[in-house]
Amino acid sequence: MRDINIKDIARQAGMSASTVSRVVNGKKHVNSEKREQILKLIEETGYVPNKAARNMVLKRSFTVGIVIPDTFNMFQRQLFSIIERHLESFGYHTLFFFVKFEDQSEEACLNRLKAEKLDGVIMLHEIKNPVFYEYLSKTGLPVVTSTFHYPGISAIHVNEEQASRDAVNHLINLGHRNILMISGDGFTFGRQRAEGFFQALTEADIPWDESRVVYVRHYTPEFGMYGMRELLLRSGGSGKRTWTALFAATDELAIGAIRVLTDEGIRVPEDVSVVGFDDIDIAKYIVPQLTTVSQPLTEIGERTALTLYRQITGGNTKGDEMILPHKLIIRESTRALNR
Repeated sequence: MRDINIKDIARQAGMSASTVSRVVNGKKHVNSEKREQILKLIEETGYVPNKAARNMVLKRSFTVGIVIPDTFNMFQRQLFSIIERHLESFGYHTLFFFVKFEDQSEEACLNRLKAEKLDGVIMLHEIKNPVFYEYLSKTGLPVVTSTFHYPGISAIHVNEEQASRDAVNHLINLGHRNILMISGDGFTFGRQRAEGFFQALTEADIPWDESRVVYVRHYTPEFGMYGMRELLLRSGGSGKRTWTALFAATDELAIGAIRVLTDEGIRVPEDVSVVGFDDIDIAKYIVPQLTTVSQPLTEIGERTALTLYRQITGGNTKGDEMILPHKLIIRESTRALNR
């Protein structure tokens, strides 16, 4: 017995093969009655779409590579799940390429990427080796960077510096002037958030130097704890603390810092106000609830997937940079300074 194909389904349904094809491939512009009839016939006949044949005709693999760090944080975990879901709605599946922020790992990641037949690449991790980007440019492979920007490549992100300035200005408006920061220097966004911190202090005529900031290797709670201990050490310990507020470059860093402050008997926000960045899910559940900068996570994910899809299907979006709005979410971890 021969296999059922689209023409068989179309003949039984009394419709065109193109209508059946639109339903099979999840396309719109088919009314609900026809769609239900076709889906019922597919179920009854056991028809299975021949993806290999579709790929051959369209000369696509319907596979997208996603470059992510091997120690991805909560924000990135939420983001790539949104991106993956939207890519699936376009008929694409994903391959993950995990990479460390070191030359050997980046080179290995590039070699793995070269070995796969991909229709496009989404980068949730910033590669520092320019050879990586040169390869992508030379091959003409559709690429989108998400949450950071590299010249000549389509990007979806927020204005990191302005978002940080807004966060620090919130603390300044509450009366705080002696403000410290935990950041990182491994990625562009970390440097941009630190730059926004210094800009806000400068605009408020608050003297500062680099000792106000601790730069850590990773943006995790563990390194937030490390950074907080280092800042306490610099200020002579919890008993000699004169600073009243902390800005952390990520929510996870802020959560780690709050853990150390609590262990030291320093109350948040009664003694120290704390602001994070990203508005990850857990930020509104910790005690105290975290004041933070919210990135439009769902929109970033949707726009990233859509931008890549448009590139793959011939849309002219290559090199476009989309800066989405951020929002300061004020919760329980900040309060006005008692004068």
